[in-house]
Amino acid sequence: MPDDGKLVEVKKGRALSRRGFNSLSLAAGLAAAGAASAQEAAVDMTDVEIKTPDGTCDAALFTPKAKGTYPAVLIWPDALGLRPAFRDMGRRLAASGYVVLVPNPFYRSKRAPAFGPGFSFQNPDDMKKLAELRAPMTPEAVGRDAVAFVGFLDAQPKTNKKRKAGTVGYCMGGPMTMQTAAALPGRVGAGVSCHGGGLVSDRPDSPHLLVPKMRAAFHFAIAVNDDQRQPDAKDKLRQAFDAAKLPATIEVYPGTQHGWCVKDSAIYNEPQAERAWAAMLALYKERLA
Repeated sequence: MPDDGKLVEVKKGRALSRRGFNSLSLAAGLAAAGAASAQEAAVDMTDVEIKTPDGTCDAALFTPKAKGTYPAVLIWPDALGLRPAFRDMGRRLAASGYVVLVPNPFYRSKRAPAFGPGFSFQNPDDMKKLAELRAPMTPEAVGRDAVAFVGFLDAQPKTNKKRKAGTVGYCMGGPMTMQTAAALPGRVGAGVSCHGGGLVSDRPDSPHLLVPKMRAAFHFAIAVNDDQRQPDAKDKLRQAFDAAKLPATIEVYPGTQHGWCVKDSAIYNEPQAERAWAAMLALYKERLA
């Protein structure tokens, strides 16, 4: 929705008044609240603890209340970790028919939430704290976590282990989806990276070098400013997936900035976030069989 205070154009060139705009905003808000209530009614949420080779991870588990079994999906949060915005994502995805786990990626150092509401990426002290929390999360550690987390999902009575598992990650969680798919090639059938950071680098442990170990289809939703900083990353991803003969869609989403898919982000872009969400659901419907 526009937030510049201007009149909003509607059909046939008629301008919508401030009162009319407020009324539509209220209606949209009520619709969103209704959808959230429906999701809560359809999904069970449980705070859980998962034993890993490196300790005990606190996480949120979401399962559909309806009878039956469902594919498993692991959500890797962004750099601010497990918090209400990602609980909302977990609940929403579970309402679409998945058993969903959202772990606290910083469990080796701190229980969620890892950061308070005043965190700023422009604050050197906050960035130092983030670096300290991320330091133990090596590619090998993420691989161990992925095995433990998917194993936990597979132990749930509503998980259909005959169907492939999925994974989705945001920001720092983007490369973790690739590390997950490489650690569990026979189990993970689809991965989604939304404004993933560090997908391609010159390091020997660059995530794009893991593609030959995978058997998963992928969707990469790339922010415009990420593409501007590293325009060849999408080409190297394409080359890696083509060489491995794995399907992948790699798209730069117009008008987006890094972080646009997460609702509590200052640069949240709802229309494009919904596009990425729809692409994820379409991929899961096709590949988690």
